[in-house]
Amino acid sequence: MSAALLEARSLDIAVPGRTLVSGLGLAVRGGDFLAVLGRNGAGKTLLLLTLAGLRAPAGGELALGTAPVASLPRRLAARRVALLPQDLEPIPDLTALQAVLLGRFAHASPWTGPGDADRERAIMAMERVGVAAFAPRRMGTLSGGEQRRVAAAAAIAQDAPLVLLDEPGNHLDPHHALAVLDAFAAHARAGGAVIATLHDPTAAARHATRVLLLHGDGRWQLGTPEELLRPATLSELYRTPIFDGRIAGRRVFVAG
Repeated sequence: MSAALLEARSLDIAVPGRTLVSGLGLAVRGGDFLAVLGRNGAGKTLLLLTLAGLRAPAGGELALGTAPVASLPRRLAARRVALLPQDLEPIPDLTALQAVLLGRFAHASPWTGPGDADRERAIMAMERVGVAAFAPRRMGTLSGGEQRRVAAAAAIAQDAPLVLLDEPGNHLDPHHALAVLDAFAAHARAGGAVIATLHDPTAAARHATRVLLLHGDGRWQLGTPEELLRPATLSELYRTPIFDGRIAGRRVFVAG
């Protein structure tokens, strides 16, 4: 078994007066696509921020490779893990290419900035999510969905083995949401790893190799899609009836 890219041991996620995740044990390795599901307020975003080292856990240990997350300089951590937040405030005057090049800061020279190889990698990442044509355009001229896809390209361009995605389909129409998830699923198939918070169990069934359910009261469940993506389990998680079926050979879930 390959070494873990990220490992959480007895991890607690809490807000004042409330424990959202209690004692989480998790090891993420190359090839993993971990889908995190839960109701609003269950702690999905806080978990990702904690895994990225941007928020201290309430308890437990967290390591990237063999190093504690808190001990890694930000530049080194950025070479190991990339984060696509749920919402970003773009810098309106940057071109889309310049915005994607921000994802190269961990690799670019701190004295001369991005070089030709960084620009080439940025363009390749933009092509992966279909935004290469936006390269010369100012971010302030792009729609919310177009800005979201540029942000996804920046996360790809970062070339980190582990990518954390917070609602990657946010602001995207179905076609582009699927294309973005497909691009990150390809990253996992190529030996990287992805942890993505999702609202849609159907998307989890399509892409995930494992599933983490957060109940928001400390409880969590970790297992395969076959084990956890079941109507009874999801109905309890979302506190509403969930039904499943198959369309064009794929599992789909609907609330009813």
